Amino acid sequence: MRRPPGLSARMKLALSYAGFLAVAGALLLAVVWVYLLRYVPNTSRGLLGISPNRYLLVHTFAPAAAVAMAFLLVFGLVGGWLLAGRMLAPLTSITAAARRAGNGSLSHRIGMEGRRDEFRELSDTFDTMLERLESHVAEQRRFAANASHELRTPLAISQTLLDVAREDPTRDRDDVLARLRVVNTRAIGLTEALLLLSRSDRGTFGREDVDLSLVAEDAAETLLHLAERRGVTLEVTGGTARTRGSAELLLRMVTNLVQNAVVHNLPVGGTVTVHTEARGDASVVRVENTGQPLPPKLVPTLVEPFRRGAERARTDEHAGVGLGLAIVHSVVRAHDGTLDLVARPAGGLLVTVRLPGPP
Repeated sequence: MRRPPGLSARMKLALSYAGFLAVAGALLLAVVWVYLLRYVPNTSRGLLGISPNRYLLVHTFAPAAAVAMAFLLVFGLVGGWLLAGRMLAPLTSITAAARRAGNGSLSHRIGMEGRRDEFRELSDTFDTMLERLESHVAEQRRFAANASHELRTPLAISQTLLDVAREDPTRDRDDVLARLRVVNTRAIGLTEALLLLSRSDRGTFGREDVDLSLVAEDAAETLLHLAERRGVTLEVTGGTARTRGSAELLLRMVTNLVQNAVVHNLPVGGTVTVHTEARGDASVVRVENTGQPLPPKLVPTLVEPFRRGAERARTDEHAGVGLGLAIVHSVVRAHDGTLDLVARPAGGLLVTVRLPGPP
């Protein structure tokens, strides 16, 4: 936004200092006039012919007062300019950092030293904002690079299958079509996951009253066939847990959690427990499953897009694209909630989602 030029803040402060100092000097001279000169007799000979009269005092005092006022004005301007420059020096550093950030340099930090005051609080807040922006931009760049790589993989596989089919006319066409269908299904799933993740990150969705216990039952009913086929016992417990948000996104959140718990479970005799409850002013969804023990350092990375630990990677039809828990994290964040992941000592994962209750 272009603005017309005007006085700098330093000049305005200097003029303000000089003006206040001049007004204070004028008030002081007025006090002297009112409480001193008014009691001096105004005669041509003075008091008893000895004391000076008001006429002489005024003509003697007035030039000296004018010189004093001029000195106060100049002193106020110079002193105000110096003091304003010293006071606004931190603001200059903040402005320079803001310009560098506007030019794309987010790694710069002000790092202002000294005791806490308004400018240093502003500096610390600005540094925190730059740190978060840098982290967010780096995350978005990494996400874009990973998404491009993930989307390029099924396209490259499709191109290879088509080239092989063209160069070898005797190849079984049904086999090629079946493989193309699998690759295409994976690409569609990845694209839908990316769109859902983008939508939840933007927060562009309507809000309504949602009962998380009903959402958990719908998710469990949808995945019951998958759990039975894998020999996993799926159980939903708890009571009503209401919140406000998008029913579609919350259903996808719980479905991802349950599917993740079913797929990453024990080969035989695994269990998944989905529990909902209202706890204070929050609504809680807890998904707990059995499985192989997880390294503690692996757990925090599970919510990052396309971050799949080798201990949890799958090679079957439920391999996924590494966005399941990333979508969960994004949906929880969009609904102003919290997501906690804890590795169970006996193996498996305990995921706890806390969402604000209805107002």
